Formats: sequence, structure tokens, C-alpha cells
Amino acid sequence: MRESDKVRSSEEGKARLKQAYKEAKLTQEELARQAIVGIDTIKRLLGTKDCPNGVERQAVKNIAKVLKIEPTDIVDAKDWYPQQQLPAEFERLIYEKTQLFCGRKFVFDAIEDFLQNHPNGYFTIIGDAGMGKSAISAKYVLDNPETICFFNIRAEGTNRPELFLKKIRQQLIARFQLPDVADADLSTLLTKAKEKLSTGERLIIVVDALDEVEQEGTANILYLPTILPDGVYFILTRRPYNQNEKRLNLSPSIATQELDLREKIQESVQDVKEYIWELLSDGKYQKGLAEWIQKQNHISHHDFVETIAVKSENNFMYLRCILPAIADGYYNDKPLDELPVGLQGYYENHWHIMGMTAKPLPKNKIKIVYVMCALRSAASREVIAKYSKQNALTVQEVLDGWAQFLQKQESYQRPRYRFYHESFRDFLHRRDIVQAAGVNLPDISAEVANNMTEGLIL
Repeated sequence: MRESDKVRSSEEGKARLKQAYKEAKLTQEELARQAIVGIDTIKRLLGTKDCPNGVERQAVKNIAKVLKIEPTDIVDAKDWYPQQQLPAEFERLIYEKTQLFCGRKFVFDAIEDFLQNHPNGYFTIIGDAGMGKSAISAKYVLDNPETICFFNIRAEGTNRPELFLKKIRQQLIARFQLPDVADADLSTLLTKAKEKLSTGERLIIVVDALDEVEQEGTANILYLPTILPDGVYFILTRRPYNQNEKRLNLSPSIATQELDLREKIQESVQDVKEYIWELLSDGKYQKGLAEWIQKQNHISHHDFVETIAVKSENNFMYLRCILPAIADGYYNDKPLDELPVGLQGYYENHWHIMGMTAKPLPKNKIKIVYVMCALRSAASREVIAKYSKQNALTVQEVLDGWAQFLQKQESYQRPRYRFYHESFRDFLHRRDIVQAAGVNLPDISAEVANNMTEGLIL
């Protein structure tokens, strides 16, 4: 175990812990028993016993859960959330996905209940595109620094079993200082990691977007183990699937549970409304949204929230798209009741707004969008222009027009762009959209592939 996996109570935390267990009418011994920790752990957190090395994070979590308080009521927040060493390739995604994050408590409660009630297992979150599965994964990793993680990202080619194993191995070695595992498979790695776990400690591995995995054969997806050591858990996310697409055959002794976001209508509605209220008060969007609402016929902020929540169909990607678009003036000529419904409705509406259905069709702009769709990683404006054989000015117009759908990566000498979410790529591949756009997807893919063999740098 790393030293960073241990924490100490703050002076305020010592007092809060004492108050909390007394309010719960528990003795120190009863609290220790219910939290499955040693009595010395309680005393160290209370400051009545020396605590030179700190106590395990999991012990603090267990105690906080019993007392119905937060770990940060006991441990100072800056110590509970240290400067995390997130995997470099996922750090930007994790921080981006957790901006303005709110709600989803019912998901995290269900995960914790599963962890508490089973010695090991697989917990799977299921939901349609845009329901916030990746954001939930990112938030869990951010709030639980000891978590191991992997985010499948088809658009960047980060979705192969060999890369998954490599990145999980790196994180396990870093956390547990595992020796002689350079060529170990996942089951061996987990067994060796289990040997390093302290009593009550868990090893949790979050794997996002199983539906984006590319893998030949019929073995378990990402070769996930059929048997897990005690104390080892996987939290998985994926889109809805048919039984023959599950590709996760497990031993009957391994606990499994699925949480389908589509079935949690009441909880999701509340989270959606909370998210809308968040953006209404966010400095980046507050003024634009307030001005648009004021132009409507006598609608209140409450009316706006209720209506947008219904139109969203509980889809957070819809909210991420429509609310900034309203604030930026895209819908100044549309009343509230004419705003698009659902994520697909929003994509169709924006496709029309951007003139992609005009007569004659803007073939140059359409090709730019589809070339970006065919690229497997983020690319600069100059490279998009070369692949699409369009001038840089036209490419920039498209980038500006589709900015809300794009992720702009500015850590390179020239900014790179890629589509923010796989659901927009899915929209572009819809047969009716492809036919109306008059494009030939195989030709575009072949053209991009040919350019890649010529050595163009993204």
C-alpha cells in the first residue's frame, strides 16, 4: 500500500467524529464493530492514540458510512483529495467529464451497497448514448483516488484488449509496487494485488464504454477474468446490448449487478433538472440563457427548467448541447415549444441550422465533417484540410459552426479537434443522413486511409 492511501483526521474532524458517534448513540467499540475496523483505528482518528502513519482510507469510508457523514467531515478535504496521479491519457477526459457534474447519487449509493454486500464482483451501469455513463465513471475515479481505471475511446483507438491490459498493469504496479509482472495476465495481476490489500481494503477497477471495444474472437470482452479474488471489484459501463453481445461469462460464485439508467426515470428527472439549474447560474451561460428566457412569452425560469427537462428525455448530452446553443443565440428565432426534442432531434436540427440540407448541398462542408468522422484521432485544422482537400478557411468555418460538438485539444503546437461524443458519429452514420448528404462512406474512409499511408501527421 502507498503512503498516500493513508490519511489523518483534522482537528475539526476529531471533534466531528466524537459528536457523530455520540449522536448515533454508539460506543467506540460498537462503531468499530459496525465499520469493520479495529478499535485502535477509532482512537487514532479521535486523537486519543498516536497516529504516526495515518489510517487507511477505506476505514474512514466505512466509519463515515456508519455515521451517515462524509469522509471529509473527518479528514480535511485537501488531504482526502490529494494531487492525484491520474493516468496521463485519461486525466483531461476525467476533468472534462466532471465539470458541472451534479446528481447521480442513486448510482453511487447502488455501487457502495454492492461493494458492502459482496466479497467481489462486477457492477455494470447501462444506458443510452448521452445518459452520462462516462461522466459517472470519471466522477467515481476522481472521488476515489485509489481506483484503477480505463476509458475505451473508439475515436482515439484506445479500445483494444492489449492496450487495456498494459494500462491496467501500469496502474497496479504503481499502486502496489508489484514485482516481476511485466508479462503477467490480468488474473495474475489481480491475485498479486490482492496479496497487498489490507483488511477491509478494496481494489476497484472502473472500465468505461465496453460497447466501444474492438476485439476479435468470442472470449470475454477485454479478457475480463471469470473469477475474482475477494476484495476485487469491476465497475463497468456500456450501452444496452443483446444477450449475445454481452461477452462476459463469469463463474456462478462471482457477484454481478446491473443498474439500467433507463429504468431510473424519477431519479434521472431530478438530476436533469438540477443540471439545468446549475447552468442557469453558471457564469459562462447565465446571461445568454436569462436573455433568451426573457424574450419568451411570460415564462419563468421554473417553466424553462421543466420544459427543457421533458425535451431532454433524461439525456445529459442533449443538455450539454442545447443549453450552450441557446445561450450563444442559435435559437433566438425559436420559441420554447419549438426547440428540438431528444438528442437525435437536436443533431437533426443543428444539421439543418448549419445548412447541411440546403439546395444545392454544400458538398465541401459535408465532406469535411465526414472526413473528421473517419479520422481515428484528433487532427489539426491543416491536416483536416489536407484529408478533405478543402481550403483552410472552409475548414475553420466548419470547426466554428460545430464547436459545441468538438473537443479542442490545445496541448499541441497546433490545436487538434475531434468529435466530443460517439453519439454524433452514430448520427452521421445513420442511413437517412448519409443518403441525404450524398456521401460515400467507404470512399471517404479509403481516402483517409490512403493519406495516412502517405505519412501525413495529425
